[in-house]
Amino acid sequence: MSSALAAVDAGGRGSAVAPWVRALGNIAALTKRSNATLPGLLDELAERFGDSPALESERECLSYRALAARRDRYAAWAAQAGVRRGDVVGLLMPNCAEYAAIWMGIGHAGAATALINTSLAGDALVHVVAASGCRHIIVAAALAARLDAVRAHLPAGLQVWLHGAHGAPPWDWHSLDVAHFDAGRFGGAPAAGGRPRDTALLIFTSGTTGLPKAAKLSHGKILEWSFWFAGMLDAGPADRLYDCLPLYHSSGGVASLGAVLTRGGTVVVRERFSARRFWDDIAEQDCTLFLYIGELCRYLVNAPPHARERAHRLRLACGNGLRADVWQDMQARFGIPRILEFYASTEGNVSLYNCEGRPGAIGRVPSFLAHRFPVALIRCDPQTGDIARGSDGFCVKCAVDEPGEAIGRIDLDDASPQGFEGYTDPAATDKKILRGVFAAGDAWFRTGDLMRRDAAGFYYFLDRLGDTFRWRGENVSTTEVADVICRCPGVGNAVVYGVRVPGAEGRAGMAAIAVAEDFSLLHLHTHLARHLPPYARPMFLRLRADLATTGTFKPIKQALMREGFDTDIVTDALYFDDPLTGGYRRMDSTLHGDIVERRLAV
Repeated sequence: MSSALAAVDAGGRGSAVAPWVRALGNIAALTKRSNATLPGLLDELAERFGDSPALESERECLSYRALAARRDRYAAWAAQAGVRRGDVVGLLMPNCAEYAAIWMGIGHAGAATALINTSLAGDALVHVVAASGCRHIIVAAALAARLDAVRAHLPAGLQVWLHGAHGAPPWDWHSLDVAHFDAGRFGGAPAAGGRPRDTALLIFTSGTTGLPKAAKLSHGKILEWSFWFAGMLDAGPADRLYDCLPLYHSSGGVASLGAVLTRGGTVVVRERFSARRFWDDIAEQDCTLFLYIGELCRYLVNAPPHARERAHRLRLACGNGLRADVWQDMQARFGIPRILEFYASTEGNVSLYNCEGRPGAIGRVPSFLAHRFPVALIRCDPQTGDIARGSDGFCVKCAVDEPGEAIGRIDLDDASPQGFEGYTDPAATDKKILRGVFAAGDAWFRTGDLMRRDAAGFYYFLDRLGDTFRWRGENVSTTEVADVICRCPGVGNAVVYGVRVPGAEGRAGMAAIAVAEDFSLLHLHTHLARHLPPYARPMFLRLRADLATTGTFKPIKQALMREGFDTDIVTDALYFDDPLTGGYRRMDSTLHGDIVERRLAV
């Protein structure tokens, strides 16, 4: 067994320091393998774990040996298809066991894979294909019609490869069946693999407030994430990770997957999250770990009782975006021993981990690691994102509990891949770098996230910069208001945003709410009056059966903001919080006209 795979496991699971020690030990072991990549390690993993299951989905199970062989077949396919080192291959495919084998095989051949959001269609799909710069794209047969619908707008010369059972492909598309490729062509050949600093993946930002950007992710960064998370999770061969998050994102498809695979465990892949099926799956698959996004946990907590919701062997849930109230309800109801909340982004260099299990906090940096994780909060305008600078021209650090933008220092002389690797668009990369922050010539990565840090050093996520709005002279956090709304009975989900009202300064609050049958406007009004100051209570409500979200359950608010409270556009039920009556009034064209023409004061 190589030293890279025999990482140090120091400390017990009960200590808050132990995860950090394990993670540091793993990274120390990894440094002895300076040329290692995750696809390259598969040969050692296959030798060590053989026929043990590596990736399981409803349709297929790949052992470690089979995963390495499948990687080799895709590497051989890439070579035969004319994919050269440094090229990009697009991948449009639902979650399945083979998904990781594809991008590992392409990476093993020295090329990169652009992981494409399976919910995209039309212009958005055309944009990401073009932004990736891919010359080839692999598309699952089930999604082929979506790509075919925009074929006239795809980049010239793009080679399309259909994966899975399908009829006769269009004359200029190709069928992809790697069973006929020589699996041994690249096996164990050092020249075949990608190098640590090579780009392995392009992962797109969610695009909740604009077109997605393609973030570059190197082989070295993938392996660092894998070894680091393996320590944080204390992953081992007996672990089975339930992964129903999109594999085209870094959380569900890279960091957690790599963490479990490098330690010989099993990743149980599901195509999508299902609250109804979740606990049956967890019990039947004997899972010990599961990966979450905060909204996923809220769905589980709001779901009716399930006969198997405590009949499980889960020892840890890991993820991000878990609100304090949902955290406490989930642990109490489902009996999950440990929750590991973390904060990170695909392209960023700011990472925080809540190893202490403090509900609501996204993490902290232990004092003995402050030099390794240089994070700061700086003063800024939460609406515009403009940075405040002092009389000396440098940025101003926030005081305890003062909101500010989180930034992470970029070591321009550091040759390691753990820093900011940027986007395919150089202009977008430059916008994320803040220079001359605390000293002349220094550079820091801008997260775009508003946070606060308490006296104990714990960080709390507040909002995305630009998502806050100002009303009646006060800054309103859309995230905080949405959290309060979601705690009201009968509310399934909520997204909050500011809308312009003629003659009024700033933007008034508006909430689009997905409601259940037991929802009551009167109860909501009472609930908001109890928990929010007057300026933060949404003036307008838009009631819907559901809300459109990204693949990681983030509400898509752009269209909602554009439509505002215009009754000529919005067909959903609209309500106005009338200060004269002290309750909600159903909006119609007359009331809309009174507000717009300023006949009714707001």
